[in-house]
Amino acid sequence: MNGAWGMEFVRLGVLALLGLVVGLLSGELGWSMAAAAAIALGFHLLQLYRLHHWIVNDEDRNNPPDAGGVWGELIDVLYRFGKRHRKRKERLARLLERFNEFTGAMPDANVVIGPQNDIRWMNEAAVSLLGLDQPADLGQRITNLIRYPEFVQFLRRGNYSEPLEFPAPRREDMRLSVRVVPFGNNERLIAARDVSHFYRIERMRRDFVANVSHELRTPLTVLAGYLETYADMAEEMPPVLRPSLEHMQGQTARMQQIVDDLLTLSRLDSENAVAGDQAEVAVPGIVSTLREDAEALSGGRHEIVAEVDPALRLRGEAKELHSAFSNLVSNAVRYTPDGGRIELRWVADPGGGARFEVSDSGIGIAPADIPRVTERFYRVDKDRSRATGGTGLGLAIVKHVLQRHGARLEVRSRLGEGSTFACVFPPGRALRKSTEARAV
Repeated sequence: MNGAWGMEFVRLGVLALLGLVVGLLSGELGWSMAAAAAIALGFHLLQLYRLHHWIVNDEDRNNPPDAGGVWGELIDVLYRFGKRHRKRKERLARLLERFNEFTGAMPDANVVIGPQNDIRWMNEAAVSLLGLDQPADLGQRITNLIRYPEFVQFLRRGNYSEPLEFPAPRREDMRLSVRVVPFGNNERLIAARDVSHFYRIERMRRDFVANVSHELRTPLTVLAGYLETYADMAEEMPPVLRPSLEHMQGQTARMQQIVDDLLTLSRLDSENAVAGDQAEVAVPGIVSTLREDAEALSGGRHEIVAEVDPALRLRGEAKELHSAFSNLVSNAVRYTPDGGRIELRWVADPGGGARFEVSDSGIGIAPADIPRVTERFYRVDKDRSRATGGTGLGLAIVKHVLQRHGARLEVRSRLGEGSTFACVFPPGRALRKSTEARAV
């Protein structure tokens, strides 16, 4: 028992003793003890009143009332606690002020939204970049204020591994890159950055590549024509020149293929993000044609089989899909050693869509190379790619075509065991007719 409680018990004992003595002397013991209890209760009520008055009046917060015993100790503890609380509050206020200065100076827009897409906080850059109004838009759903369809679908889909690019709501000349970071209790941080400069540079690069490729097409065609003429006159040429002529023809053909692929990529880049032709595509017929092309390219060096669901169709652009699938098939033939097996599959996807797969028993791809195989001019085996006539652009074309069809490319491979490239299309693209599946 500490000193404060000891003093209280002494005070109470003295008061009770006085009441007892007065009661015995006066013969009114009950009234005397009641009076002593009333005095004790009044004393504590007075101390409670002083404590309450001190707590509820901010102007007296730094002037605690004087009291002894338990009340004095309680007031002292509350005073110290309040002092620490005020210091902590002032420190947090300074930190919040610094945070607001920091976020206000940031060039990127930052918005915190809740589980229902309601805006809970935003910085000043969100006003200029995203067209929001502070504080009027606080509590509003951001999907009601930014109505760009891809942005709304991006938030609804919940897959934030890749950023989304779209025009700024109030400035068509500005391009934004938006990332979403989940945190806390189902909250999300939306970070938007102005990437107009990079977008313009990328557009200039695409235009430059397209123009150069277009300009190269004519001289390459002329050169190929002369080489073909010289090839027809090969018997009249010295034998020492014939291998050089064949080599020039091969390199010219390869350059023409590179130019054609660059022009194809340029066209895919310049067109809308979504394939414009939404006609029904008979993919089973495309697969059958690709198998025949693969057998001709293989020249009997590989076993080529196909599994086709003839009832499964696709909504999209036939020429683009044929180009993408053809690149996968030709790669499989090029990178599979003689005697290997190549499988083409056009089947329903377990997720409700459709998938086109090309599997081979070729050289395989190292895990470190898989994320980069769709980059332009990236080659896993540079020497082998040149020897087989690869341009390093085929998988880049595949990636662009699939993006325009809302699909994705899955790559599974192990060195020395082969690879599987799968084009996975969403359910909205798949169509089905009443025909049973068959193997080709």
